[in-house]
Amino acid sequence: MTDSGIGVLGRGAELAIEAKGLRRVYRSRTGWLRPRRTQVEAVRGVDLTVRRGELFGLLGPNGAGKTTTIKMLNTLLIPTAGTARVCGFDVVRETMQVRRRIGYIFGGDRGLYDRLTALDNLRYFAELYGVPARDQRRRIGEVLELVGLTGRERERVEGYSRGMRQRLHIARGLLHSPELLFMDEPSIGVDPVGARELRATVANLAATGTTVLLTTHYMAEADELCDRIAVIVHGRIRALGTPAELRRHAEGRRVLEVEVYGVDDGHLAAIRRVPGVRECNVEERGPAQVLTVQSDAGRDVQPDMLRALSGLRLGRVEVREPTLEDAYVAIVSESSAPSSDVDQLETVGVAS
Repeated sequence: MTDSGIGVLGRGAELAIEAKGLRRVYRSRTGWLRPRRTQVEAVRGVDLTVRRGELFGLLGPNGAGKTTTIKMLNTLLIPTAGTARVCGFDVVRETMQVRRRIGYIFGGDRGLYDRLTALDNLRYFAELYGVPARDQRRRIGEVLELVGLTGRERERVEGYSRGMRQRLHIARGLLHSPELLFMDEPSIGVDPVGARELRATVANLAATGTTVLLTTHYMAEADELCDRIAVIVHGRIRALGTPAELRRHAEGRRVLEVEVYGVDDGHLAAIRRVPGVRECNVEERGPAQVLTVQSDAGRDVQPDMLRALSGLRLGRVEVREPTLEDAYVAIVSESSAPSSDVDQLETVGVAS
């Protein structure tokens, strides 16, 4: 697996995004009597290509550099080093040409006017985006149809569900017919039904030929939607490929899931010491916790693991095939290990 799509796609391919050596360092000054300058290298040399018409996923843990990368590509941040071209234009030297061709959608409730109807919101943003007056009515109708809000456009946004708001965010971002749409965690906080509707909307976008760069923490969403996925950890791309190709990172592993009540760090530490255990994570699901243990395929760790959990109330225990989420956990864990080539220091303090 290569860390970059460059060379795999070939120079003759039509690209919506091409980034080389993209870096971003944040510098700040702290303290008063003895001020110190600090710097955090959020993105550390990203090489990335995205084909036109592709639905591309950018995954990574919090603080990995996903949003910073997107903001450099959509001209909201200037790269500290490296170059990037979006829709054929340089993001630093040809900012306005890039902005005319892109849309940006982010998760959360910001960016809409609650006391206005959806229709009034879209009319306002159509003016803001420079959509010609003669085209506005037709274009608003098209995006409402695309996101499934036709018939609800005269309702105030304050009465919309979280999922409906996110679909309206998408409609707003599509008003000026962008060639490329950046979607930064659009389904965050959306209930399962709303998230399913949102995924259908994103899939429809890709079907119309719009290039989409999507960031998300939901592995099932990425698996279902994305043509290719890049995993970024500590500001560097650690894996790139189709969902099926990324799942190979979990090959040779056995996944054991246990529903448990009251597991703590001590239990997790004991499980990690079991011979053959590769990864161990716990997720809160209501009153219960779901413990996921990845181990070498040829080793049965279940007896030792259950002994480490003795005294706790257990629910279901099952063995399953590795998923994209398991592969993602493996990639992130391997990239964060002390023996990897991740930079040792995230923050550097320099006395003034």
